[in-house]
Amino acid sequence: MKGVTNIYSIKEAATITELSEHTIRYYTDMGLVPSLIRDKNNRRVFNQTSINWLTGIKNLRETGMSLEAIKHYISLCLLGDSTIKERAYIIQSQKEKALVKLTEAQKRVAYLEKKSNTYQELINQKTASNDPLNPATWEEEAVLRNRT
Repeated sequence: MKGVTNIYSIKEAATITELSEHTIRYYTDMGLVPSLIRDKNNRRVFNQTSINWLTGIKNLRETGMSLEAIKHYISLCLLGDSTIKERAYIIQSQKEKALVKLTEAQKRVAYLEKKSNTYQELINQKTASNDPLNPATWEEEAVLRNRT
């Protein structure tokens, strides 16, 4: 129905956003949800705008952005269009940080893939003598060679 505003409890907001109730309380206590509403019993209740803020906060946290940086970003959002360039810069900077982390994660996955393949070869050979993945069997030359 048009014109009807849905109001959600903290439990419902947690389900919708896939955040814990504790996390939502923490975010609201930090002042990160500017549209927060309290009912007559002073309980937090959430409208769609509040859900949108929580979703945005969750997404920014998942990129590794600190809560302080998110708080600053939200304050800029509240100031409106005059802060678009600054917000774009913040998002671009966070994207660059995320790309660095992605590259590091890809290196870790490549390392694990190499080790996994070696283990599979050992399993297929059905022999574990001179296991190259067991540090107890490494010789000094092998250690130096495997650092790369």
